[in-house]
Amino acid sequence: MENQEIKALEITGLCKSYGDKTVLDNVSFSVDRGEIVGFLGPNGAGKSTTMNIVTGYLSPSKGEVRVCGINTLENPIGAKAKIGYLPEIPPLYQDMTVYEYLCFVFDLKKCKKDKKKHIAECMALVKLMDVAHRMIRNLSKGYKQRVGLAQALIGDPEVLILDEPTVGLDPSQIMEIRDVIRLIGREKTVILSTHILQEVTAVCDKVIIIHQGKIRACDTLLSLESGGINTYRITAMSDAASAAGILEAMGVEYEEAECGEEAACAFNMKTSEDTDIRAQVFNAFASAGIPLLEFTATTRSIEDVFRDYTDDEWLQARELEAAAAEAAEEQEAEAAQEEDSEELRAAEAPETESEDEQEAQQ
Repeated sequence: MENQEIKALEITGLCKSYGDKTVLDNVSFSVDRGEIVGFLGPNGAGKSTTMNIVTGYLSPSKGEVRVCGINTLENPIGAKAKIGYLPEIPPLYQDMTVYEYLCFVFDLKKCKKDKKKHIAECMALVKLMDVAHRMIRNLSKGYKQRVGLAQALIGDPEVLILDEPTVGLDPSQIMEIRDVIRLIGREKTVILSTHILQEVTAVCDKVIIIHQGKIRACDTLLSLESGGINTYRITAMSDAASAAGILEAMGVEYEEAECGEEAACAFNMKTSEDTDIRAQVFNAFASAGIPLLEFTATTRSIEDVFRDYTDDEWLQARELEAAAAEAAEEQEAEAAQEEDSEELRAAEAPETESEDEQEAQQ
């Protein structure tokens, strides 16, 4: 297998149970090299359990994890050498200086690189050079988080797993850590486990959503926000009934929205992703002599996406839709098969009649 085909992280059929309680239920997803991936889920969804299994802190009840092609159960040391891990609470020794601590981590990981040079590179990457000889206990929480990131970078791992890296930080510290993550993401694969949605929109290329131990979504942020549909908002200088009548006549799916304009009404509209109704709607309202004050294309926010994929009623409705679509496909296949059988029987019938006639003549 060529190097380009090997995923940075590949999880297949991962399950974890504690007695009768199932924490992870057949979790499967993959992460390509060079991606920054947001691993989202409500508290208790299974994010930390998944990350702990990937990093080797926990063993799975079932399933397989491969890091850069290395099976974590068959070769745990080799897999761990590819991973840099920052847990939610960084494993820092408060009575060491930053440099002493990173030297300790370097020795602990049995790193083969030039010690002084490699540690200096890691500190420079996360902007720790100015505090290299300060005691860790005297650092701000933002700087302590940077020290945690630096220890994850020791050994030059290909995959970085960051568990809630900005939790408890103030806004300026959050922005600093996000900048560091973006910088690291230029060269490494980063998996960001978080329940802070703004974190994902700020730094991630791809989103994985887990809920109740199951993967609910795995796609680019753009695809999840579009949801396979086009959404529009219009504001018309008209009463709601007249505007709604135009949209109904066009067969457009719509719902009335809040409107801040006097003597006007607003509607949100939906169409399939491959249908653009903007010109059609504009012409219809122009023909009716109704001015449009607003006509904008809209997208769902990450908050909307997250709510959809972690809302049990919405998920149940999607499962029912999927089951109905599958049943319809099966019925079509059966109908097509029956039609083929009838055509075959019809084609064979004349031959049978001809044989009967020949026997009668004899």
